[in-house]
Amino acid sequence: MVFLITEPNLSQDFYRFIWDGELVKNGINPYIHLPNELILDTALPIANAQELYTGMGELSAKHFSNYPPINQLIFTVAALLGGGNILGSVIVMRLIIILADIGIVFFSRKLLLNIGRSSKLAFWYFLNPLVIVELIGNLHFEGVMLFFFVWSLYLISVKKWGWAAPIYAISILVKLVPVLFLPLLLKHLGFKKSIGFYMLIGITSILIVLPFFSDMFINNYSETVGLWFSNFEFNASIYNLVKKIGVTYFDAKPWELIKVYGKIVAISTVLGALLLTFFRKNQQFNTLVVSMLVLLSGYYFLSSTLHPWYIVYVLMLCIFTNYRYPILWSFVVILSYYAYSNPDYQENLWLLAIEYILVFGFLIYEIAAKKDKKLYFFKKLRPF
Repeated sequence: MVFLITEPNLSQDFYRFIWDGELVKNGINPYIHLPNELILDTALPIANAQELYTGMGELSAKHFSNYPPINQLIFTVAALLGGGNILGSVIVMRLIIILADIGIVFFSRKLLLNIGRSSKLAFWYFLNPLVIVELIGNLHFEGVMLFFFVWSLYLISVKKWGWAAPIYAISILVKLVPVLFLPLLLKHLGFKKSIGFYMLIGITSILIVLPFFSDMFINNYSETVGLWFSNFEFNASIYNLVKKIGVTYFDAKPWELIKVYGKIVAISTVLGALLLTFFRKNQQFNTLVVSMLVLLSGYYFLSSTLHPWYIVYVLMLCIFTNYRYPILWSFVVILSYYAYSNPDYQENLWLLAIEYILVFGFLIYEIAAKKDKKLYFFKKLRPF
């Protein structure tokens, strides 16, 4: 509640959120109209248009919206209830995020008890400083996505997949990340149920997207989302190493390298999802969640862009497993904030190296420790 009546100071995304909400409120599709074009219209019927346009920055202003439809609905509610006041809209969005976090605690505690774990583990997420600062403070909607995702996981765990599917679809339509996990559910639900699950997700998604759909929607949206794979870089781990080697020893051009690398990451993520789908025993819920954690962690480690608030997803997943490296990661990611101290957001690679040495080091330790426990268990079973 400390952040309730303040505007975010580490993110300018909220200006675009309110801009999109004002557009939808006035019947304008944010997926087919660029801010750069709309701002030239002197009769543009949105409140604080110039302030919102300036605040969102040049990069956002020259691209179509990349926020899925449920996000757009939230932005619209904030614009309506905000009454044309920027701070008013910020307060509405913040209250929605706080309510989502409370919902996460409610369903994650139920899920933890259902899988035989302590319900107190939910507070590793709820009381985490990164969650409080980045989601509530800086208005990122990963928490809203996670609310629907955890709710859906709980329903899956109690065999109510028919209700879980539309809720899972809503999670996807807040942020697209849960799409990654759909193949993993194939073994867990079984072939017939999983087909029904996927169909319900597809139908729900189509119904929600329909009001925004046009001939330009698919092309504009996929093009904007694709930028994250091939144009941006921030807080990367493996990519920075590849870039350093490529530029130093192979005379690679950074702007060409990132485009090729982005395609490799996309292909690698799909292959990783397929391997985890067919070679892991995801019938067991505990194994399923570990597979999700492995897949998303692998994608994040490979990604060229990893904003600090992305980590809350692996943080959430880890409380349902025996792995704790995302908790450490949620603290050391603060080293990436150094970039915010520069006008041109120049990163310090030494600080990023410290961040990832600690994360990878602790992850290796956890894997090794679990292997030792297994070996110890089998040694005890030996008859002599």
